[in-house]
Amino acid sequence: MGYFQELKGRKVLVTGGSKGLGKDAALAFARLGAEVVITGRNMDDLENALRELREVQPKSFSLAADMQDVGSIYQMVDDSVAMLGGLDILVNNAGINIAKPAFEVTEEDWDRVLDTNLKGTFFCSQRAGKHMVANGGGRIINMVSQMAFVGYIKRSAYCSSKGGAVQLTKALAVEWAPYGIKVNAVAPTFVETDLTKKMFEDREFYQDVLRRIPLGQLAQVSDITGAVLFLASDMANFITGETIKVDGGWTAI
Repeated sequence: MGYFQELKGRKVLVTGGSKGLGKDAALAFARLGAEVVITGRNMDDLENALRELREVQPKSFSLAADMQDVGSIYQMVDDSVAMLGGLDILVNNAGINIAKPAFEVTEEDWDRVLDTNLKGTFFCSQRAGKHMVANGGGRIINMVSQMAFVGYIKRSAYCSSKGGAVQLTKALAVEWAPYGIKVNAVAPTFVETDLTKKMFEDREFYQDVLRRIPLGQLAQVSDITGAVLFLASDMANFITGETIKVDGGWTAI
C-alpha cells in the first residue's frame, strides 16, 4: 500500500485552489481519491482547474469566494460542506501580497493583505471548525510563509499577516484539540511557478533570494504539496500547532 492511501474518500476544501500551490495540492488530493472543492476569484482559472481535477476525480467542485468578506466565506464553507457531504480537511491557501516599500504602503494595501491572509484564514477556519466538531474532528492546514519568521524588503504587511497566521495556528490548535481538530501550517520559501517567473525576471532579486537559501535553489510546487499531504495524513496524527518550514534552510541561518 502506498503512502497517504487513507486520504481516499476524505472531504477536502482548498481555498485559492485555482492555480499555483493550491491547485497542485488539490490535484494531489484528487489523485489520492479525496473529494475536493476548490475556491478562487477568477472564474476562468476556476473552470480550467476544475476540468483538470475532474479528469482524475469526478467528485470535484469549484466555488467563487471573496476571502475579504466574512459573509462570503461562511457561505463558501457551508456550500462546500453541502456539496461534499461533510468536511475533513481545510487547506487555507488563499492569500495575496502587495510588494511595496513600507513608506509607501497605504491603509487600503494593508487592509487587503491582512483581511485576506489573516482575517480570511480565521473566519474560514472558524466556520469549517464548527462543521468539523459535528463530524468528530478534522484537519486545518494554513499556508503561511517563511516571511512569518524573517523580515524582508517590501513585505511589511505580508510578514505581519503571515506571522499572525502562525500564532493563529497555535491558538486554534490549543483551543480545538478537545474536539479532535488538528491545526497546523506550512511555511514555504519562494516557489518556482508560472506566477513567479515575471517576478524573477529581476535578476538581482533572483540572485538575492538564491543567496539566502542554503540549498541554492527555489522550491518546487511539489515540495510544498508534500508537506500539506503529510499534515493531512495519519502520519501526522499527533502533530498540532506546528508550522513546517519548507524553505531550503533560509530560516536556519
